[in-house]
Amino acid sequence: MAAAGVATLQHNFFKMQPSSVSLLPSSHSSFCGTKFNTSVQYKRKVCQPKGALNVTASSAKKILVMGGTRFIGIFLSRLLVEEGHQVTLFTRGKAPITQPLPGESDEAYNAFKSKILHLKGDRKDFDFVKTSLAAEGFDVVYDINGREAVEVEPILDALPKLEQYIYCSSAGVYLKSDLLPHCETDAVDPKSRHKGKLETEALLESKGVNYTSIRPVYIYGPLNYNPVEEWFFHRLKAGRPIPIPNSGIQVTQLGHVKDLAKAFIKVLGNEKASKQVYNISGDRYVTFDGLARACAKAGGFPEPEIVHYNPKEFDFGKKKAFPFRDQHFFASVEKAKAELGIVPEYGLVEGLTDSYNLDFGRGTFRKEADFSTDDIILGKSLVLS
Repeated sequence: MAAAGVATLQHNFFKMQPSSVSLLPSSHSSFCGTKFNTSVQYKRKVCQPKGALNVTASSAKKILVMGGTRFIGIFLSRLLVEEGHQVTLFTRGKAPITQPLPGESDEAYNAFKSKILHLKGDRKDFDFVKTSLAAEGFDVVYDINGREAVEVEPILDALPKLEQYIYCSSAGVYLKSDLLPHCETDAVDPKSRHKGKLETEALLESKGVNYTSIRPVYIYGPLNYNPVEEWFFHRLKAGRPIPIPNSGIQVTQLGHVKDLAKAFIKVLGNEKASKQVYNISGDRYVTFDGLARACAKAGGFPEPEIVHYNPKEFDFGKKKAFPFRDQHFFASVEKAKAELGIVPEYGLVEGLTDSYNLDFGRGTFRKEADFSTDDIILGKSLVLS
């Protein structure tokens, strides 16, 4: 293998199923005691709804996942393996390549781990990316952690026969508007902090690549490394008031990570998803105050005390006092529903309960509680009623 001294590819090759066997993902099964995990059912003939993805042994793909060791990638890689694909994770090797999910049995984890391959490298080392990917050859790329178009071009150069490039973009690319929800055809903001994702979408389009771009809104669920639900859970557990900027009726939207992973699976090999962009999130919206109450309900906490404040009256320095944009921010998922048949499985409280039970409720979280900005807010007399 090229650059053998730099790249390590763990050859735990999966065994292909006989060609006469169809692999049909079930709609509900157990993923660490929760709904979502797909199991393989063996049938000679399978009838599925129009547009559904039917993964067979003959259509098993050699898939490269850029990233894959955190949050979205952890759930996505499991589904890909379960559906019979050969999955290679491209990472810098600084974090464990695989990790057991909360509540996962040793048997299930070891079965997954034995089928995952690893390509160690830095995606910003463009020469290495071109050499190593060209040597391996891949049918499909899932780009979970791509931020800039310049990081994607070497991948495309290395894989001229690539069948599909599936990209994790962001609903943060939309231009702020009075007309909501955001739709895929809405104006985008070239000055957005996510402009690199916009430029990547433009690159994929200009190159004529068969791509699909997914634009999540706020993502939540077990193993979330962003302080979304965790921010609320820390305060609820400590019995503290929850400071929310301004009126608290700002409307936002969250989507469960397992629903997002299923959406990523749904676009794989789907002709309807060719050269398309889709918003993916929950299909209901929630106010900031409503989110605080939903988190309390999910964790079995009492009704929270909510304190509203005017952010303009405080100087928090470089610290972020609240984990969401202080504005209405939500997107329509009707296109994904209509074209792909994607319907979110998790309602908000149900999804937050899943997250709490499998993560924070077990005593695990990504960031320690920091109430320093809360104390500034609560200690100042100028608080909105």
